[in-house]
Amino acid sequence: MLLREHPLMSRHSICNWPPIWAWTSGSENKRPRGEIGILKGVSLSKIKPADRCYLYIDHEGSSYIGCLLFDDPAFCSQIVELLEGYCNRSIAEIGNLDLAYTL
Repeated sequence: MLLREHPLMSRHSICNWPPIWAWTSGSENKRPRGEIGILKGVSLSKIKPADRCYLYIDHEGSSYIGCLLFDDPAFCSQIVELLEGYCNRSIAEIGNLDLAYTL
């Protein structure tokens, strides 16, 4: 089961992958969509319940942030731990991760 297809990668039955990207800095906002860019960081929300995490990416000379919302805070924490080990990898590659072991 790929990360992008995992049933727990959702909020209220709406798939959360890939996130919507919001421009934070760089040459220009190219309004990217989809599995683009290189993961530079991930952080778990400090607001309880911690049911969301933030992904930081670089894409074509600009930086963006995306938010993943989850119904299951425990799964959200698992995803953060997993993604911390995938910094400097492409978002498309991350979408292809096999998460069958989490079912």
